[in-house]
Amino acid sequence: MLAGKIERGFPKERLEGFTEPKIKKDERGYYIMTLSENVKVYIEDYYAFFEELWERAMAKFQDIEAKLADTDPSLEETTSYYRSQKIVYSILLKTIRAFYGDGNNLGIIMTPWCFGTVVLEKVETYREKLSRGEVEGDEAGDYPYYVVKYIDETYKKALLDVFSFPPKAFSMRWQYSELLKRYSKTLTNISTSLQSVLLMIRNYSS
Repeated sequence: MLAGKIERGFPKERLEGFTEPKIKKDERGYYIMTLSENVKVYIEDYYAFFEELWERAMAKFQDIEAKLADTDPSLEETTSYYRSQKIVYSILLKTIRAFYGDGNNLGIIMTPWCFGTVVLEKVETYREKLSRGEVEGDEAGDYPYYVVKYIDETYKKALLDVFSFPPKAFSMRWQYSELLKRYSKTLTNISTSLQSVLLMIRNYSS
């Protein structure tokens, strides 16, 4: 259980009654072969990773919140730095919570490095929206320019530290992004072909 209240999306008792062919079992327990990496991920290890990561990320988040509360608001750059860190850890915590409790999609079960890439891209997406003024609320305070600047400067190191990853963990992320691009392109080509066929049928029928 996560944070004492969020239950696993695929608990052991549920897996025991599953007939899903993607879920397999060996002497170590239940596992799946991941879609993006085609590697074996044990479901127990997957949830244990999230539970440990949650504790580390929550400790970081609460520490930043306390420092922000104790900082004079007139110190623009200092408060902006703390806000940037709070945003990074907030996104991480929200993503852990969403993946941990998801019991509908086996695609969320992945390796720690792959999950790190997902969080990295979520932070980058948020950063882009913040830079364009598309974020509602007061997460960035009165100085979004400084917050964006500090996100740029620190988010990779902050995530590497809390994940306890080496720098090369994020160097492979293009594989996942490229896979999604190829999948999207394939769907577009299929859709275009279907439209052409339908157009031909309509013309023939008329």
